[in-house]
Amino acid sequence: MIVRPRLHWFRMLFVLRGSVLPKIWLQLVVIAALAAAVTLSRGDLLGWRVGLTYVPFTSIGVALAIFLGFRNSASYDRYWEARKLWGTMLNASRSLTRQYLLWCNAGSGAPRFVHRLIGFVHALRHQMRGTDPMPQLACLLDAPDDAALLERLRTARSRPTLLLQSLGEMTTAALARGTLHPQLAAVMEHSLGELTDVLGGCERIANTPIPFTYSVIVHRTVYIYCFLLPFGLVSSIGLLTPLMVTFVAYTFLALDALNEELEDPFGAMPNDLALDALAGGIEITLRELLGEADLPAAAQPSDYVLM
Repeated sequence: MIVRPRLHWFRMLFVLRGSVLPKIWLQLVVIAALAAAVTLSRGDLLGWRVGLTYVPFTSIGVALAIFLGFRNSASYDRYWEARKLWGTMLNASRSLTRQYLLWCNAGSGAPRFVHRLIGFVHALRHQMRGTDPMPQLACLLDAPDDAALLERLRTARSRPTLLLQSLGEMTTAALARGTLHPQLAAVMEHSLGELTDVLGGCERIANTPIPFTYSVIVHRTVYIYCFLLPFGLVSSIGLLTPLMVTFVAYTFLALDALNEELEDPFGAMPNDLALDALAGGIEITLRELLGEADLPAAAQPSDYVLM
């Protein structure tokens, strides 16, 4: 996620970090070179005069902009829903920690519960990014009573689900001991249910991309439009053709590239969600509620990118 102060309008024209220009510069060079070749040949293709005008490109461009805008809205909806899910997880984890500390008379068992809850957050982050959470979980679940759970996690396919199950088992044990009132247990179960909803929502976004065929159609149309556009403009604007074609291509290609980034909000690209920072922030909050003084450092942006 890009985090940087609002720049002066002139500096914004030349920003590279955080833009999609590094991803599409080669395509822009190719299109600009093609437009320059068409301009020099005055629209001739191997001795054949391509009789195109700007009129059809005007209509197609409007339709293409609408399609790109629709896909951009669909991609951003996925991004924003993912961010709301992680916000819900922050609130639910805070509530669940407070409820366990105040209602369960947990004593020495409180760190185990909170560390397992932190483990759930990090396990979900790793699952969304396809990385291995076990080194971090081994540091969190270091109590003797956690050894069996840690072994189950090593072979589990859905580690966040298993950690939620262990949290439910701890609240059930408190209920059986009589240290947790049944009505309060129902409230804690609601908080656990919110975490389950967050897990399911993240899995739905990660496992259900925008239909591939739709993406292919938009992608192909953008490139065909940009490759043919010089032939429609050269007869009317002449030497300005490469400049105008490159500008139009930048607009369409940048939107197409941005849509691809936002479609998977859990990735590690600069414009994706900062899952490392979000998970780290939740861990710091829960450890503070637990009363720990040795807290992990807050995530800091590297070159204006917060991971």
